[in-house]
This record gives sequence, structure tokens and C-alpha cells, in this order.
Amino acid sequence: MTRYRLQVNGRMVEVEADPAMPLLFVLRDRLGLRGAKYGCGAGLCGACTVHVDGRAERSCLLPVDGLVGREIRTIESLDQTHPVVAAWIREGVAQCGYCQPGLVMAVTAAIEEHGARGVDAVMDSLTNICRCGTAPAVRRAVASLVAARLPSRLA
Repeated sequence: MTRYRLQVNGRMVEVEADPAMPLLFVLRDRLGLRGAKYGCGAGLCGACTVHVDGRAERSCLLPVDGLVGREIRTIESLDQTHPVVAAWIREGVAQCGYCQPGLVMAVTAAIEEHGARGVDAVMDSLTNICRCGTAPAVRRAVASLVAARLPSRLA
């Protein structure tokens, strides 16, 4: 076990973990941040999406060893007033909710990166999987966010 100092949601935290332990399990099991979900364990579904240095990343694929000095943000850093969360609520996106934290984090990064190019650019950049079929509601939420011409950083 190795001790790591990580910046998570704007705070410095210390954790003990095996260097190869994926960030997902550090967040959930060591820090009690359970928003990111275990889905596939292979980076395909996106249920574990968090931001690392402002980019959407699959936390199940990131060993804690490579995250010292990087800024990690989870769904827990966003409240109901955050533009993407507010759009989710307004459009009634969530159904079962399992994939939603990862999807919100992916959309937040996509809006920041592709929002000025339009709804299709944001939607085309998403690779998260939702089995409930929330795509029409996600598209409505994204359209409202793109129309609002949000600032380049939503943090």
C-alpha cells in the first residue's frame, strides 16, 4: 500500500491504496464518494465517468498512481444549481439513475468542449451507455444548454 495525496473536488485528500487500484475504487471505497458507478470495468459504458484536469475520463481505467497533482472532479462537486444538473432536472432525464452521474459528467465536459459547435457536436461526442433510453431527454437537456450559450468552463 502507498499513501497518496490527491486533489478531489477542490480538496486535498490522503488515501492509502495499491498503486494499480483504479480511481473508481479509490473514490468509492476509500473516500466514500459513491456517485461514480461500476458498470463494465472496461471503460466502455461510462457509468464511472469523472473529470480529470477538466476532461471526462473513465475512472475504472485510471490507476491512482498516475493521478497525483491532477484535479479530479466527481458528480458530488455539482449541486442542483449547476447548469447541467438543472437541465437534467428540468427535462426529467433520469429514469433508473444508475448511469446518470457519469452521463452528467460526460455532458458537462462535452458542453465545454463542443457546445459552441451545436447540439449534434455535443451528442456525437458522447459514448456513455444508458439502457433506459433517456437519449431524447438528454438531447433536450443538451439543446437547452447549447441555446443558453454557457461560459466555456462550467465548473
